[in-house]
Amino acid sequence: METQSFQEPASNRTIPTAHSRRGRRWPWAVIALMLVVAAFFVGRGTGPTDPSDAGGTQQYHCPMHPTVISDQPGDCPICGMKLVPMKTEAITTAKAAKYHCPMHPTVISDQPGECPVCMMDLVPMDEDLQASRAEPPKKKIMYRSTMTPGEVSDKPGKDAMGMEMVPFEVTVGGESSAVSGLAAVSITPEVRQLMGLKVGTVEKRTLARDMRTSALIAADETRLHQVTVKVEGWIGKLFVAVTGQEVKKGDPLLTLYSPELVSTQEEYLIALKAKDTPGGEALLAATKRRLQLWDISDTQIHDLEKTGMAQQYMTLYAPASGIMTDKQVVAGHKVMPDESLMTIADLSVVWGDADIYQSDLPYVKVGTSLELSLPYWPGLMFEGKVIYVSPTLDPESRSMRARLEIPNPDGLLKPGMYGDARLFYERGEKLAVPASAVMFSGKGTYAFKDGGEGRLIPTAIKIGARSDDWYELLDGLQEGDRIVVSANFLVDSESSMKAAIDAMLISNDSGSAAPVSSEQTGHQQ
Repeated sequence: METQSFQEPASNRTIPTAHSRRGRRWPWAVIALMLVVAAFFVGRGTGPTDPSDAGGTQQYHCPMHPTVISDQPGDCPICGMKLVPMKTEAITTAKAAKYHCPMHPTVISDQPGECPVCMMDLVPMDEDLQASRAEPPKKKIMYRSTMTPGEVSDKPGKDAMGMEMVPFEVTVGGESSAVSGLAAVSITPEVRQLMGLKVGTVEKRTLARDMRTSALIAADETRLHQVTVKVEGWIGKLFVAVTGQEVKKGDPLLTLYSPELVSTQEEYLIALKAKDTPGGEALLAATKRRLQLWDISDTQIHDLEKTGMAQQYMTLYAPASGIMTDKQVVAGHKVMPDESLMTIADLSVVWGDADIYQSDLPYVKVGTSLELSLPYWPGLMFEGKVIYVSPTLDPESRSMRARLEIPNPDGLLKPGMYGDARLFYERGEKLAVPASAVMFSGKGTYAFKDGGEGRLIPTAIKIGARSDDWYELLDGLQEGDRIVVSANFLVDSESSMKAAIDAMLISNDSGSAAPVSSEQTGHQQ
């Protein structure tokens, strides 16, 4: 038996279409969309609001240069692109950013750029540095010249070259200073390291005045010996015939023939034979005394007594050891009693003639110790002292002559040589300040005192005489105070600039402001 199958006609079957399928899916799509929107608002915690609706200020920035931020729409000054609105999070971050100059920490800006003083790029300030400034800084808009960075003004206008001045923002105020034209500044440890800034300490030290001058070596006038004769006669023989020849005390110098000397010897021999007769002793003593006054030694008189014959030529001997510096006679020369034959200089001790300047006069006294060196003889040093100070001043050189006494046992110092004299004057223990910390101006001296927490305060000081690398401190600082000893010229420049800007702003507040040129902002060094 066959089973029959029945099929429904195609015209009676229902075929599902694409439209009917989409109709069944759209409720799920709507539900998914609602979930995404709900998750978005839940994640933000609030609905989408405009910054201006929340009471804030809409800011704009460049998409290519995020550091370029403005309160108004416009073009990026770097690439020319249109500035786009910033989101609330970006605005908050931008408001928190601060920039300052590494070399001039008082130059602070909310935007990146260049320092108006040194033209260095401003760098971001870290959070610790911003937090260390407890008081909110006072802001002022200043204007500077693009051609002359030191020319600034508190009003817009043109600089000395006729170009428009550009605005910049500065931080003013701070601790006042007793030094005119300077203001206290704050410098972070990082900037100090970049500047090479170092500090020293005011301390008590043993000070000595050190004076240097040149000295001309000369023979000691008290050790010069003139060789003369006291009778008329003729030179027979010269034992020392060359100038500069060294002699010892007692060495023979020359022989002398004198008729008067010969007759006196004969009188002495006669008186010697008649000494036992009345008046003979007195005659003998008188004749012997005459020979001694003519520089005839006792040894020569004894030889005369021994031989019993008068000598035609008598020998003259050196009265001292030294160098024969002057010889006026030759063999056969006739000499007179008032004539100098030769000069002997004892150079075991020499003099040095030194010029002392007026500033050193209070410290040069008789007995002041010294050292003498020769620039062409390294390592050789002579010690001596001052034995005379001239009571008058040379009107041409404005210096005073001092005489130095220098032992010269080896005879290395020769008359006419030049040496370098270094005089010492002990001044005892004094409060002293490093010489590198002292700054000089037309009105006085000052130093930068470390006030703690990065503050450097200009402090007026009074100093005395210098001793090597130290000055005596008379007033202004106390023992133990820390002061700047390195890079203080950079600190002085920053302090001067800050004081000039502060003075301008104070003048502006009182209603009388004027531009500040580069000459006004530079403190006199």
